[in-house]
Amino acid sequence: MHAFANPTRFLRLADFVLPWAVGICLLSFAAGLLYALVISPPDYQQGESVRIMYIHVPSAWMGLFIYSAMAIASAMFLIWRHPVANLIARSSAPVGAMFTAICLVSGMLWGKPMWGTPWVWDARLTSMLILLFLYLGYMALADAFETPERGDKAAAILALVGVVNLPIIKFSVDWWNTLHQPSIISMSGFSVNTAMLAPLFIMLLAFKSYYITILLKKVRSEFLNAKLRALRLAQVHG
Repeated sequence: MHAFANPTRFLRLADFVLPWAVGICLLSFAAGLLYALVISPPDYQQGESVRIMYIHVPSAWMGLFIYSAMAIASAMFLIWRHPVANLIARSSAPVGAMFTAICLVSGMLWGKPMWGTPWVWDARLTSMLILLFLYLGYMALADAFETPERGDKAAAILALVGVVNLPIIKFSVDWWNTLHQPSIISMSGFSVNTAMLAPLFIMLLAFKSYYITILLKKVRSEFLNAKLRALRLAQVHG
């Protein structure tokens, strides 16, 4: 990863990956939504409301995945002072917060017909809400100091501390007696019908390629802004 600390090298990689990410994102969204809303069968118990799962579950996976990526990037920034890693962490936080919020809202919409209430202080729901607060706290802390470097360090430390919440989210349905459904993927296999797995994984691919697209665009934009600031500073100093 040290090779990509060079902005020129990273931008060259981003320029290569970005068109592929955009193409995969558009195709997988089109196929995933068609499969999820039209082709996949309704559930024998939940009926048509099960289609919320195709947004809810992949967005939950992405909330965990992006926070993990953000924590790894924060560790690289703190240990090796990797400048691109810090940009990746900062650029990932808003996207991760968005997916976590989508997970919570879609879960509330799904919970109303299933549980009779949109919200309970269930272990899985509560730990997912804490994850959203961690995302928001990271973004607030990163901009809370006059010196950007101090804000980046404080936010990176918070990202690493928040990692303890990830296994709680993952295993909460196994550790405690909760209303939330068990995990779709377990040691014994899949807990849903195979006809429902295809749209789930296609939507996961769509969300992941969307994340990569936004991430590369934001990091590239940060590099360009840094170049502009450097040019303006050079002009000021003659």
